[in-house]
Amino acid sequence: MIQYFHNARLIDPEAGQERLGSVLVEHGAITELDGPCPDGAQPIDCGGKCLAPGIVDMGVQVGEPGAQHKESLRTAGLAAAKGGVTTIIMRPDTTPAIDTPEVLEYVTRRAEARTPVHIRAMATLTRARDGREMSEIGFLLDAGAVAFTDGDRILRDTKVLARCMTYAKGLGALIIGHPQDGGLSDGACATSGKFASLRGLPAVSPMAERMGFDRDMGLVEMTGVRYHADQITSARTLPALERAKANGLKVTAGISIHHLTLNELDVGDYRTFFKFTPPLRSETDRSAMVRAVADGLIDVICSMHTPQDEESKRLPFEEAASGAVGLETLLPAAMRLYHSEGLSLPQIWRALSFNPAKLLGLASGRLSVGAPADLVLFDPDAPFVLDRFALRSKSKNTPFDGARMEGRVLATYVAGNCVYEYKD
Repeated sequence: MIQYFHNARLIDPEAGQERLGSVLVEHGAITELDGPCPDGAQPIDCGGKCLAPGIVDMGVQVGEPGAQHKESLRTAGLAAAKGGVTTIIMRPDTTPAIDTPEVLEYVTRRAEARTPVHIRAMATLTRARDGREMSEIGFLLDAGAVAFTDGDRILRDTKVLARCMTYAKGLGALIIGHPQDGGLSDGACATSGKFASLRGLPAVSPMAERMGFDRDMGLVEMTGVRYHADQITSARTLPALERAKANGLKVTAGISIHHLTLNELDVGDYRTFFKFTPPLRSETDRSAMVRAVADGLIDVICSMHTPQDEESKRLPFEEAASGAVGLETLLPAAMRLYHSEGLSLPQIWRALSFNPAKLLGLASGRLSVGAPADLVLFDPDAPFVLDRFALRSKSKNTPFDGARMEGRVLATYVAGNCVYEYKD
């Protein structure tokens, strides 16, 4: 099948450009840009809307296996397609955890059979994510693991972490860390300050993130491993991140869309849909993170999709589960950065698609000849009010319920095949 996407506003994150043009797709790959429509091709008029590489979403939690009542591979795939996400990078915090080649192969086979988008999985850094014994990194790498992480469980034993990093360095594997000082952050559900004190919430200083990051940077310098910080949310961590990059360490950093678009005051009167790990920061921190994305200091924006059922959220704030679903809200929430913060669409797509694909060694994430035709067609200006019960995710725990948003996915293509199309 040959498809000719024309009258499109092309968003090219690799070149940092936005222009009117066309894309020719043959057999699931991009074969020509800005050329004429060949005979026999199916013309697709984009109506002047934006055509960009499909989003590569790092750090998505899927409940299967073990918690299918929160999110299954099938519902995660449907939610991703509706949200313009063409590649899900799945976290290993399942039950059982993805800590053996057998579990990884099981998840991979089920994902291929049940989801319309690509799903690649990360594996654990330590067995069962308990921080005591290193996982079989070599075997897991051979089985297709794209990175290694214990998620938001902090690996406190520095000697174990150093061994993991040394072994991963020898294999060229990527380690994803969660920078926090566990002694300070345990039990905290808010960022320390006046707001947390007035609400009586257990709080943690943003310095806990900086201290955890400093420890990890010492180990990265010692071992030479490739390291990605899953979430940098505090302005106090940015100078250390900048130094690490300037010193030649193989370090990248990410942030969730929620920490880029919300702040600690959104918690209001103990609204648990706004409870995250790490907790939401001050407006000063949030603004600093937006500037860091614009400057390229923070490399990746992700949804940090974390489905939780109603019973887990309808609890006192301290006891409620952390996290929110984000596969379907990632793109419209990111448009807040475009409309209100002055980030360009190529800057945003560099962090949503190009950088995560490059970091993980994937061919997607770019508009160039030979790249997979994983594409999203969207209208950045389309207004709507979000109804959480219209989400395709099984869980409905979104902080954007009832919010006025702009940016709608019109169609999603995976290898040239339309896996979602908006119908008014």
